Amino acid sequence: MDKFFKISERGSNVKTEIIAGLTTFFAMAYIVITNPNQITSFNFDGDFGTIWNAVYVSSIVVAVIGTLLMGLYAKMPFAQACGMGLNSFFFVSFILPAMISGSDVIAGYQAGLVIILVSGLVFLLFSITKLRSKVARSLPDCLKKSIPAGIGLFIAFIGFQNVGIIQANQYTLVQFHDFHGAIAAGTFMTTALPALLALLGLILIAILEKLNVKGSVLISIVGITVVYYVVTGTAPSFDMSQVGQSFKDFASIGVTGVFKAQSWKDAFNGELIGGVLSAVMLIVTYCLVDMFDTIGTLYGTASQADLLDENGDPVDVDKCMTCDSVATVAGAALGTSTCTTFVESAAGVAAGGRTGLTSVVTAACFALCLFLTPLAKLVPACATAPALIYVGVLMLKNFSKVDMHDAQSAVPAFLALIMMPLTYSISNGIGIGSIAYVIIGLCTGKYKKADIPVTIIAILFILRFCLVTM
Repeated sequence: MDKFFKISERGSNVKTEIIAGLTTFFAMAYIVITNPNQITSFNFDGDFGTIWNAVYVSSIVVAVIGTLLMGLYAKMPFAQACGMGLNSFFFVSFILPAMISGSDVIAGYQAGLVIILVSGLVFLLFSITKLRSKVARSLPDCLKKSIPAGIGLFIAFIGFQNVGIIQANQYTLVQFHDFHGAIAAGTFMTTALPALLALLGLILIAILEKLNVKGSVLISIVGITVVYYVVTGTAPSFDMSQVGQSFKDFASIGVTGVFKAQSWKDAFNGELIGGVLSAVMLIVTYCLVDMFDTIGTLYGTASQADLLDENGDPVDVDKCMTCDSVATVAGAALGTSTCTTFVESAAGVAAGGRTGLTSVVTAACFALCLFLTPLAKLVPACATAPALIYVGVLMLKNFSKVDMHDAQSAVPAFLALIMMPLTYSISNGIGIGSIAYVIIGLCTGKYKKADIPVTIIAILFILRFCLVTM
């Protein structure tokens, strides 16, 4: 085992690797609950409950597959799971349109899986041919840094909305939660309390992180869940029959989704997705977001682990990217959104993880979660929303690296950042940022041959904005 994982060679030991694997798991275990919550937007009844169950099982299975690949093939201490932000984007892109149009939400869910599968296959092709690293270098540096940050704002905004911290306002569009109004109306326990507990959960995560307590996000989720039930005086139900139902729903709509001819038809017609052009743009968006999220995570975490080669690239970076794309393809086939390398892997690295053994331990922990469906459903939205908001905080740090003294860098980056939450769309942010970058470059004489790829992306987005109603 020492020789296979190069444990001694990398200055580690088995005990440290095991502890690091556990640390990584506890740092990112919230995804087990939040991924199905985000894909169903906290709807648990009827068809939404069926989707929740299917996604719960599939997201765990794909985390096990992706993380094991990272551990046994790439032999790196990185864990994979369904990407935050991309799961919310999945709901907004596929399930929400089905809801609005009165269509079958399961059909929207399965059409979305087709889009994820195609993007994963494209991603896999790019990884195998090493085109992925070339494409990564083609986007302007300002957009590479602002895309993760924009996703962070988008995630945080969703977290604020889920528990009513941010409410709708007919005059200003949004406002802070009206606590006074809730007290006056006698709805404090049902509306204001969840918002208050979510804010408390976020502060708790920050305090624990400041004190370097491992697993801060998970501790907050558990703590706020307990406080919620104690304060509300309610008793959660715990039905073990839900375990079997989760696997049944997974088998009936999750793992079979992309293998249905109707799912492929729905993915490329105008009723659910918006047409072929819209489908293509969604595929491009998922590829771009996953690509830069993974690249950023790999470079940042590998640097922290001192696993960079002489060129400053992560050791076996091509293998890591292949693991990422294979996991996305597997996730689509199993019934969940895009799988990506998690930034929380840095927690395990900080605990001393240096080899693939760390990832194997993390994968084993995820496998145990398959039989905890009833426990996962006990967690209220106010307990998981702080996790979304905090992930947004973490992702915003990328924006600090944008050159704000250069207008061609600052304006496109800002537009990409702000348009994601304001338009409720990651793809809109990327598109608007790309268009602005190209126009500024053309009008100032700063346009370069290297800007041709981003110009193609900008043109595709212009066509989508003009021809497709989203």
